[in-house]
Amino acid sequence: MPRTYVITGAASGIGRTTARILIDRGERVIGVDLQGTDVSGDLSMPEGRAAAADEAARLVDGAVDAVIACAGLSIPQPITASVNFFGMTEFLEDLQPALTRSEAPRVALVSSMASMQPVVPALVDALLAGDEGVAGEIATRMADDPRTANVIYPSSKRAISRWVRREAPTARWAGAGIPLNAVAPGTVVTPMTEDLLASDDGRAMTDAYVPMPLNSHQGPESIAHLLIWLTSVENTHCAGQTIYCDGGADAVLRGDDVWSWNDEAMRETFAEIGAGLQE
Repeated sequence: MPRTYVITGAASGIGRTTARILIDRGERVIGVDLQGTDVSGDLSMPEGRAAAADEAARLVDGAVDAVIACAGLSIPQPITASVNFFGMTEFLEDLQPALTRSEAPRVALVSSMASMQPVVPALVDALLAGDEGVAGEIATRMADDPRTANVIYPSSKRAISRWVRREAPTARWAGAGIPLNAVAPGTVVTPMTEDLLASDDGRAMTDAYVPMPLNSHQGPESIAHLLIWLTSVENTHCAGQTIYCDGGADAVLRGDDVWSWNDEAMRETFAEIGAGLQE
């Protein structure tokens, strides 16, 4: 039996590609975007998110099998923080009741490998606190300063990956049998990046920040297929993860050891054990 999906950002980029693949497979897709989709909604505003979620729920008769949140912006303006964080979290929370009516509900959203880049902690904290007013004020000050304007995007993506990790194990999601995960792309060739990648200087700058030794820049299909698996019935236990589908950028930037940060508490004990074995 076909599954019913709601996809935000379905008019372009990763969202459009994901919707097309699912439709070609015979699944039912309700697309959400500013225009050109089943549901028109402005996810940068609370009332726009609520209206879009209500209309999507109406179109699926109050029951949906999966929600894939792809809508996002990367411009150095406060709207980026609103869309990338609240445009995902509030929309998903509004559709959570409809997900509970599915036998195999799933949720996946798009973060970014930019979540590993430098951020402004105050903005991340305001987003995670759910305070859109304060977040908007901080993002506005950041946008006015050329040193921080481009940090709005990675800050929003750091916050959304942390939100996924925080919320996934809770009663609302795991307790309701809903796996909640994110995918972090590297440099995806979409309308959002085409201007940046059109020049040698733009490509060189991009590759310096996002080194991708495996197959270089990626098509949106590489992310779409992972989002589709995460929201399939086969995914029964993957939860709270941001999966870096980025051509190896995460491995290059963070290296081979992402565990030892947690070893310090046992370092003295291990040293004592090691000394005892040598006696």
